[in-house]
Formats: sequence, C-alpha cells, structure tokens
Amino acid sequence: MANLPKIRRASARASRQFTDAAPAPERVPDVQRLESHGLTWINIDSPRETEISWLAESYDFHELDIEDVRSRRRQRAKIDEYDDYVFLVLHFPRFDKRTQRLQAAELNVFISKNLLITIPNESLKPISAMWSRCATRDEDRERFMGKGSGYLLYELVDAMFDYCFPILDKIGFKLDALEDEIFDGGGETIVRDISNAKQEIINYRKIIKPQRPTLRGLERQVKEYAPHDLEFYFDDIVDKNERIWDLLENYKEVVEALEATNESVITHRLNEIIRVLTIMSALVLPLTFITGFYGMNIDGLVFSNHGGWSIVFVAGVMVGTAAGLIAWFRRKRWI
Repeated sequence: MANLPKIRRASARASRQFTDAAPAPERVPDVQRLESHGLTWINIDSPRETEISWLAESYDFHELDIEDVRSRRRQRAKIDEYDDYVFLVLHFPRFDKRTQRLQAAELNVFISKNLLITIPNESLKPISAMWSRCATRDEDRERFMGKGSGYLLYELVDAMFDYCFPILDKIGFKLDALEDEIFDGGGETIVRDISNAKQEIINYRKIIKPQRPTLRGLERQVKEYAPHDLEFYFDDIVDKNERIWDLLENYKEVVEALEATNESVITHRLNEIIRVLTIMSALVLPLTFITGFYGMNIDGLVFSNHGGWSIVFVAGVMVGTAAGLIAWFRRKRWI
C-alpha cells in the first residue's frame, strides 16, 4: 500500500464552498472543501462517478475502499485500518418521505492525520448543518476543527447519533397514540398502524445492531489522529448507541404487547357480538316454534274455536317463554 500523498489543494473546478455558481453536472466534481488549523475537511454529498473518480485520482486510497464508495449496495458497518489512514462505514436512520419508511443512510469516512473526508450516500442534515456552521462562523470552526481530524470525526458521529433520538421519540409517541386508539375501536386502521410501527422498529434495529462492535473499536482505530483524552468522548458515543438499542428493545416489546392487546380486544368484541346474536337466536327459536305450532290448521288446539282468545293465549305463552329464558340466562350469568 503506497503512502498517502501530501494533501493537495483542490482547484477551483474541484471545490465548492457555498458559492452561488453550481457546477456543471457530469463534468465538474461537486466537492465541498474547508481548511482550518491545518485540517482539511472535504464533504461529498451523494457522490456521482465524477466525484468518485476525482477522489481516486486525488488521494492514494485503496481501490477496495473506492469500490465501496462507488457501490450502490449498502455496505456493512466496518473499520478498515491502513498505515496512513482509516476507512470507516457507518449507518444512520433516515425517514424517507417518498416511501413513508425508515431507511438506512450510509456514511463513508476517510480519516488521516490532517484530513477528514465525509461521503454520505445522501445529504444528512447534521453533517450539512455542521458544515454550514464551520464555513460561516469562526468560533465553530475553532471548536470543531481546532483539535484534529479525530475530534472532528467525533463531533460528526455524535451529531448523527443525537439526530437518532428525535426519530425514536416519534416512534414512542406513535406507540402511545396506538395504545389509546386500541380501546377506542380503531378496527382495521389500528392493525395497519401497528404493522407500520413494527416495521419501523425492525428497520431501526437492522440499522443499529450491525455497527455496535464497530463503534466499540472506533476510538482505538483513530486514536493517533485525536487528542489523548478523546477516549472518553468515543465512550459517550458507544453509550448513546447502547441507549438507542435499549429503547429499541423496549419499543419492540411494547409494539408486540400492543399487537397482542389489539388482537384480544378484537376477539373480545367479536365474542360480545356472537353472545348477543346467540341470545337473540335462543329467544326467537322457541317463539318461532310456538307461532308455527299454533299456526297449523289442526282442530282441537286450545282456544282454536274461540276467535280472539286463541291470539291472547299464544301471545301469553310467548311472553312467558321469553321471560323464563331471560331469567334462566341471568341465573347462569350469560347476560
């Protein structure tokens, strides 16, 4: 592996620092570059082949790392350590408004002594916000870029994990709302909402779980590019990741409990409907028998030759039968 060449200043055609003139697509690399305190931060949002080719030509990175950046398939979370730089792949949740689903956003990072290159496969708000602050405010540039590339990496990863908690809060609020709706009779809508919440939690777990061991080794791999006390900062990132995982475990149990509760409520309502229909059938059946029996054209039935008295008698028998059945149902505690 060849040594990492001296970092070269990008040409005007290959850098962009919040200028109004947009680079021509497919020709000029769309690269954001910022330098301060001997540290260069390069950010490439949603890289195209133009930016990837520029990256491969400008720096002596391993071809497999370049291939990982170029690949449209999501790479696993990992840390690849070389003699003069470290390549890092992390994933973070992002809500896709188009599909209304929680998706994984991939962040590729190259870090060396005086260089940090961030390459999200799509624009990430925390990174864009930090870039804007560093580009426009001297105190933020001093704060984030004045302690080396390792500290800047910590701030970026920390901001990304802070961004995870509002998404978790939204899932928690959704579960609380579902709990209230279950007992209000939401029907099929509740089943669909529970299924969507369950899918979000599953997707979130698939994003967070694979990179837990990666984060534990992050401080060890980048310690030569960071201040000596940075170990405590990266421990905080690991702690945040564990807190997120614990919340996801809790939400997983909650949504499964809500699903079971909703099924119980639906079953209970169905049993109530069946119970009422059964009682109505039990009441109507003997009355139907009585009216059918006395409706037959057979001589000798009680009051069959006494005109209106036969109607009164049949009605009395029907009322008495219904009252007796209701009293029996109550004694059995069926109603």
